[in-house]
Formats: sequence, C-alpha cells, structure tokens
Amino acid sequence: MQRRLAAILAADVVGYSRLMERDEAGTLAALKAHRRALIDPRIAAHGGRMVKLMGDGALVEFASVVEAVQCAAESQRDMAARNAAVAEERRILCRIGVHLGDIIVEGDDIYGEGVNIAARLQGLAAPGRICISRQAFDQVESKSGVGFDDLGEQQVKNIVKPIRVYQIRLDGGVAPPPAAAPAAIRQDIRYCAAADRVQIAYAAIGDGPPLVKTANWLNHLEYDWESPVWRHLLQALAAAHRLIRYDARGNGLSDWDVDDISFDTFVRDLECVVDAAGVARFDLLGISQGCAVAVAYAVRHPERVRRLVLYGGFARGRRRRGSRKETEQAEALLTLMRLGWGQENPAFRQVFTSLFMPEATAKQMQWFNDLQRITCSPENAVRIRTVADDIDVSDLLPRVTTPTLVLHCRGDAVQPFEEGRRMAAMIQGARFVALEGRNHLILEDEPAWGRFLDEVRGFLAGG
Repeated sequence: MQRRLAAILAADVVGYSRLMERDEAGTLAALKAHRRALIDPRIAAHGGRMVKLMGDGALVEFASVVEAVQCAAESQRDMAARNAAVAEERRILCRIGVHLGDIIVEGDDIYGEGVNIAARLQGLAAPGRICISRQAFDQVESKSGVGFDDLGEQQVKNIVKPIRVYQIRLDGGVAPPPAAAPAAIRQDIRYCAAADRVQIAYAAIGDGPPLVKTANWLNHLEYDWESPVWRHLLQALAAAHRLIRYDARGNGLSDWDVDDISFDTFVRDLECVVDAAGVARFDLLGISQGCAVAVAYAVRHPERVRRLVLYGGFARGRRRRGSRKETEQAEALLTLMRLGWGQENPAFRQVFTSLFMPEATAKQMQWFNDLQRITCSPENAVRIRTVADDIDVSDLLPRVTTPTLVLHCRGDAVQPFEEGRRMAAMIQGARFVALEGRNHLILEDEPAWGRFLDEVRGFLAGG
C-alpha cells in the first residue's frame, strides 16, 4: 500500500438517469463523444490520469492542483459552448469537485479520504459548475486565472469535519497559457451542427476582412495556439483578419464518434462553419489536404470566395497519382497508425513528424508528436488519412474562377513539389510561388516563413 498527496477531480453527469430513460442510445453516444472530443484531451493536456470511469462519473488524478482546476474550468467552458447548439432537454451537464489531499494507491486505483472529499464536493456543485476545497483553494487562488465564490463551511456525508467550499467563477476567465494568443485577440470557440448532426467546433479571432482556414492534418482549436508549430501563422493571420478556422470531424474539439468521414462531409462541414460564422464573402486558405477542400468549396460557391490561397497542397492523394511507390508508402503509413498511434511512446508518430518537419527543433517535434496523439484517436487517424490518400479534385481545378495563389516548398517530403506545381498549372491564372525549404509546415525560424507571409499578405491585400 502506498500513500501520496494528489489533486483529485471527481465528475458526474447531472440527471443521467432521466437522460438515459429518454434516449439511452443517444445519451451514451453523446457522452462518449463529449469524453473523447473534450474531456480526455483536456485531461491529457494538463497531465492528468484517468483512474476510472463509473457509468456517468469519472475519477481523475493530477500531480498539480493548479492543473486540475484549470482542466475542470476549461472542460466546463467547452461543454457550455458545445451545448449551445443542443436542445436544453438533451444537454449533458457535469458537476465537478476538486480536492488536494492524501490518497491510498493500490495498483491503478486510488482510495482514501482525499477521494471521498472530492466526490462530496462534486455533489455540492451546481450543474455545469465546479466546487473545490479550501486545501485546493489555498494552492490555486493566485495561480489559476479564475475567480472564486466562498460558499462557507459545508457539512457533508461521512466526513466528520465541515469542509470549506469555494465555487469557481467560470465567467471570470481562465488565464491563457504563456504561449497562447494575446488577450486582446482571444478566440471565441463555438459549435455548429452539420447535416448529419455531427458537432463541428469552430473559432473566430481578430478583426478585419474575414479569412477562413480549412481544416487539415490534424488540428485542435486551442492547442494550436500554444504550439510552436502553428502559433506564429495563426497570430500573423489574426493580426490583420478575422480568422475563422475549425476542427474537422473526428479530431480536435469536434465530434470524434462519427459514422461518416469522407471528402464530401469535409466540404459540407466547411459550408456549415461558414454559414454559422455569418460571413457572406471571404478569403479562403487551404493547407495540405485542406487545399482540396478549399478548391471544392470555391467551385461550389464562387460568389462567396474573394481570394484563394493554397499552400503545400495536392489535387490527387497518394493512391491517385499512379505511382506504385506512393501507394505502398500510403499503406505503410496506415499500418503504422493502426499499430501504435495511441501509445505513450511517440516512436510511431515521430515518423509523421519527421516527414512534416525534418528541420524542426526537438521542442517543435515533441509538440507535434503530442498534438497528434491528443487531437485524434488511432481509428480516426486511419480514417482521415485514408480519405486524404483517395482525394482527387483534378477535374475541379479548371473550374476555379477565384483569383488564386499557390505556394509550395521545393523539398516538401509529405506532398511533392510537383503536385503543388501541377495544381497551380491547372487553375487558370493562378500564381505559383516556389519556397525554399524541406518542411511541410513552415516554421517561424526558417527563411521560407518571411517569404510566405509577404506573398500571402500582398495577395490578400489586392482588390
């Protein structure tokens, strides 16, 4: 038997029995989707360990109570945003309790008064709210970036002494991580329902002419802001535009448990996001596989797209290029995903990271390794990659009438330079810019970044 001090988070679903009685299959599916799309990634991002799931409840251990509280606050905010598009009687609301205390560890399970107090705090919390103990409050009061309401001492079942309880004031804001976007342009995350009722998470940030970025491999609306791989691009774009982006179905903050992952649903999801964001005419940015989605949208809705920017893209997926070598490579990468994508050991994901950013620093590679695991399940990674490998929008390219800029790195190991050049050649009047570099995702400290930014800014500034 082992004892240790730990931060314990206990959570349960409000009115679970009522929801199950009303729609058992739908409730189970929704709860699973919430866990996979919101809760599990939050826990992983804050270094938590899921101890056990108990029907409608969960018990999570953290080494840091600050991380536990921030995880709880961010999760409740995510749930509130996600529920905005759901009928009130079908909404899944959670109550959360957080305590810092002594626990007993036996195998993978934990017991003791620390666990019991966390569970009692959860029971005191109102739907969609969080209660924490005085022990937790003393550690996080000036560190968590949230406000608190003192609920006084509460006598709870099977605990001899009263517990001083504090409720987190969720409208007080969660402090952004050190590398997040500046507070002046904090992003606004919302959800829209696709035609098949899949919840798609999207975000708008910044002021200026609207610029919509299509989803690509792989995104997470919040973690991308912290990432040394993405944040320089997102901040640069949001500084001059109202940047609208979204997580594709099957990854990030969008629903993970979905029946249909296909190229057509990717295009229809973009249509859903644009309509929900309320932009009538906008510039459209596609990166990597997002280029094909952007092309398809521009052909379907030429009146809405003012200018089209395509970077690192392709019209034909690996299995559509007539190359036996590329087809074999596509199958090999899918096999790697099936075998080891979800493992803690990043060796399998490192293959993808090395292809995407061969010149990245160790820190940048570690970020991308972790980002891939957090934002997508192994099953969905295979499904999304399979769709990408089968894309072919070659017949749509000559039908693009929107002014178009195509950029591609000469040494790109993920999508060959020739594919970018071919795409530009098939779009009438498209301008093609060859960038010097080997990274598929342009990093801030490489020469290609400055050229990329100058070209995109100049092109979008045109009438």
